[in-house]
Amino acid sequence: MNITIHVMRAALQHGFKLSYGKSLHNPIYLSILAMVASSPAFAEDLNTEIDLPSVSVTGNPLGVSSDELIVPVTTLNGRELSLKRESTLGDTLDGIPGVSATHFGPNASRPVIRGLDAERVRIMQNGVGVLDASSLSFDHAVTVAPIIVEQVDVIRGPAALLYGGSAVGGVVNAMDNRIPTEQLNSVTGRAETRVGGPDSQNNIAGVVDAGNGLLAIHGDLYSRKTSDLDIPGYAVSKRKSEADGTPRINKGKLINSSADGDGGAIGASLTFDSGYIGASYSGFNSNYGTVAEPDVRIDMQSQRWDIASEFHDLDKLGFGNLINRMKFRLAHTDYEHQELENGEVGTTFKNRGIEGSLEAGHTPIHTGIGNLNGVIGLQFQNTTFEALGEEAFVPSSNTQTKALYIYEELPLNSIDTQKFKLSFGGRTEHTSVDSSDNFIFGPGQTHGFNPTSYAIGGIYTLTANWSLASNLSHNERAPSYFELYANGAHLATGQFEVGNNNFDVERSNGIDAQIRWKDAKNSFSVGTYYTRFSSFLGLLETGNSDAGSGLPIAQFSAFAADFKGFEAEGKFNVASNLDLTLRGDYVHATNRDNGDALPRIAPLRLGAGLHYQKGSFGARLDMLHAFGQNRTAANELETNSYTDVSALISYKLPTKLNMELFAKANNLLNDAIREHASFLKDIAPQGERSVLIGLRTDF
Repeated sequence: MNITIHVMRAALQHGFKLSYGKSLHNPIYLSILAMVASSPAFAEDLNTEIDLPSVSVTGNPLGVSSDELIVPVTTLNGRELSLKRESTLGDTLDGIPGVSATHFGPNASRPVIRGLDAERVRIMQNGVGVLDASSLSFDHAVTVAPIIVEQVDVIRGPAALLYGGSAVGGVVNAMDNRIPTEQLNSVTGRAETRVGGPDSQNNIAGVVDAGNGLLAIHGDLYSRKTSDLDIPGYAVSKRKSEADGTPRINKGKLINSSADGDGGAIGASLTFDSGYIGASYSGFNSNYGTVAEPDVRIDMQSQRWDIASEFHDLDKLGFGNLINRMKFRLAHTDYEHQELENGEVGTTFKNRGIEGSLEAGHTPIHTGIGNLNGVIGLQFQNTTFEALGEEAFVPSSNTQTKALYIYEELPLNSIDTQKFKLSFGGRTEHTSVDSSDNFIFGPGQTHGFNPTSYAIGGIYTLTANWSLASNLSHNERAPSYFELYANGAHLATGQFEVGNNNFDVERSNGIDAQIRWKDAKNSFSVGTYYTRFSSFLGLLETGNSDAGSGLPIAQFSAFAADFKGFEAEGKFNVASNLDLTLRGDYVHATNRDNGDALPRIAPLRLGAGLHYQKGSFGARLDMLHAFGQNRTAANELETNSYTDVSALISYKLPTKLNMELFAKANNLLNDAIREHASFLKDIAPQGERSVLIGLRTDF
């Protein structure tokens, strides 16, 4: 605990500002890490890596093992997450089967799951939604720093029962332990620094947790600085230049793609044998170039206050025989960013609000055919969005949501090793979306929606190695404020966007199925899905241009749409200390009203890798091939195929601390990597061949 206090005191003495963070620099971090490393608490030999087993938290209200989850979930944590980290959350997760990214330059990238993004992918931090402006515009960064995150859960497919209609595509939950949840009677932590790469990054982070068995304290700090991205060839693609005459300039450099950011948090909990209660405060700061406009930068700040509590075994503590566990989450976020044009403020975006949930789990109910186990929960959200300035294309608005959900599981055990588990549940909510009076957008409007979602699924264990899982769902989503009220030039997408205030809820039905196999270190899963939208709310070009801005007009419209595809991944121990990994995914999305392809859908991707680990030495070679995408929407250019080959070597240093040095080489073929899911694919490729060196330690 003394070390945590010293770390926080040192940060404050050196002018650390969570709200704006401009006085935080790498030398401070280095001194803090030196303090931690020199502490007597770490004098003992810790040459064995701390590697806890992966347990999915998201979409798992009953706390079962990942193998028993019906929905497909991928969990990244520990060393695997550390070696896969990128500058943004989207890029960190890109390449997971079913997951691509929006890639709006190297500093703003949201995950895309099964071809769905924005308001259909729920991004959360410690189980509560991230309240920023990243779903409004692709040039707005997600306010989650991957370098601090301890674990990321990715649910592929509908998770609307637990998290609302905005989870119809999937959920990404980033967990950082800023509110400690377990009893701790020692000091633990980690530190990491990395330099190099195509953006000449200079990143460093430190995390410390300390406790005396009752009080647990968490502290973390990080800093990130990058230069303009080095790219292979020209920023503008040859296809775009030939299509509209855009000159091919800026060879070898992606202009206005540098970034400078920092942040951190402090949190504390009272921990007990049966649960915890705690709070935290965190700050996120980032200043980066938007890439699409060479003279525009975004200066972003977000402050967040969290409260969380969870108690289990309540029935044993004399609280009755019906409820045996309770969980509470609450977060207040104050978000703001300014778009600076040649250093002058052009537009300011603000999003302030509160979101929380209260969940109760009941004791198992004996039904005669199995023990029914489940939860009932309440969720609420109240957010106010404001856009002020010359590029404000949506009016100020307030969104309020109140929801009730229930989720139940019923195991039906049979003979031998065969067993079947049934899951079912439903969610009902009320959402109001109100705009304010505005002399540009007109008088304020009020809209109310009552989405209802429900699902039934099951997992059937064939043998000790084989299982089948499937899920049927009906999902409804209330329109967002910008889908209803947008009316202005959106320069990030190069369109004049027009909302539709006549929208009803978005509706879809889906089916998802997987076959899974696991035997010791070997495993694979193959899944397929089909989602049918009777009313998909999408942005379609009208063929007309706005007289004032000259931009093409795009109208939010409701139409029928289909999304279908497959995902596969496997890991096989092919020799002593050598593993083979395989992966692949494909999405096919169609506007059923006219038969056209939907825009920005990633193509077929296939990948393979070899991972070697023996003693202190490790090596990896990974390849991902994305096929060309020639199934395009109207006015959308095709995208060439690419092959991304990367390599990594690591070595655990013979020191008392558990320290690992690693070097990572990206894009070894120096291919021009342009992601079809990106609005900027034809003006902003990914980085050139490069090497990044890093040092990580945990204790």
